[in-house]
This record gives sequence, C-alpha cells and structure tokens, in this order.
Amino acid sequence: MELQKGRPRDEEGRLPKEIRVYDVLDRLGIQYWRVDHEPAFDMQVCKDIDKALGALICKNLFLCNRQKTKFYLLMLPGDKVFKTKELSAQIGSSRLSFADPEDMEKYLDITPGSMSLMGLINDPENQVRLLVDEDVLKEEWLGCHPCVNTSSIKLLTAAAFGPFLEAVHHDMTVVSLKGEE
Repeated sequence: MELQKGRPRDEEGRLPKEIRVYDVLDRLGIQYWRVDHEPAFDMQVCKDIDKALGALICKNLFLCNRQKTKFYLLMLPGDKVFKTKELSAQIGSSRLSFADPEDMEKYLDITPGSMSLMGLINDPENQVRLLVDEDVLKEEWLGCHPCVNTSSIKLLTAAAFGPFLEAVHHDMTVVSLKGEE
C-alpha cells in the first residue's frame, strides 16, 4: 500500500461515486492522502490500512429506528464496543438496529464495507443523521473510504467535521460512548 497525495492520476475503472468524493474535496481545497488496497470488509484489514495512512479509520455503522423512519451514521473508534442501549439513551431513539444494505444505497450510495462520512455527499435531503463519538474528534487525522472499500483517504479531522460537513449541509451530534464490555 503506497500513500499518495490527492486523487488518482488515472481514474479508469473507478466508480463515479468515488470520483465524486475527490471532486468535492478538491473543490473545497481540502488536502487528502489516499491509499489503494484490496477490499476492506473487516476492522483487521482496516488496522493495516490505518498503519499505511497514519490515521484512525473509524468504525462506521449505519443504523435505523424500528420503524425505519430515521437513519443514523455512527462513527466511533474501531476498537470501541458499540451498545445500542447506550446510544439510544443519548439520541432519544429506542430500538436501534442495523439498517438494510438497500437503505445504505438509497440514502448514501454506499454498499456494505464502504460506509463512510463521505457518503453524506449523496444525501442532499439530510435523511441521515451523523453521530460522532467524542473520541473520534480527539484525533488529528481521520481515515475513511471514499464511498468504495478499495481505497482509503486521510484528511485532517478539523477539515472533515468543519468545511466538509458545511459543504454537504450536515450537522453532527457528538455522543459519548464508553465502549466497555
């Protein structure tokens, strides 16, 4: 895995949703570094990518309420344990569960294994509420997928949760998850 600055020189074979991410970041003047890799389907692979990027890749969970009327993207450190009860109390939504892959595609144009903050560029109607564990915000760098799981990017955390979120017209709700077994 070779760390490269900015978008790929050759975009052939890359999906439009990945290129849209680079277009938005470039338009906003947000610097980012990228590494291409085999598909990342689990946190162990992400740990190897973390090392190559020199950044924390978050666990990104796509959740919904029981009625499937409210959708959430939860970002937390990859080594933190997630408990629905703990989160439900903080956001006032009971019976949280994992949303269906079809809803991921519908609202964020993302498939399982590619979930990322960058998917919010595909949610102009703000159907997805962003939830960020406070520990994510303590890191200088943030690593994430550019809507595909064969590349990862790193950018300054302040840029991701500042200019990027403003540009995609999303707010974040900061949550405090203990992450204990």
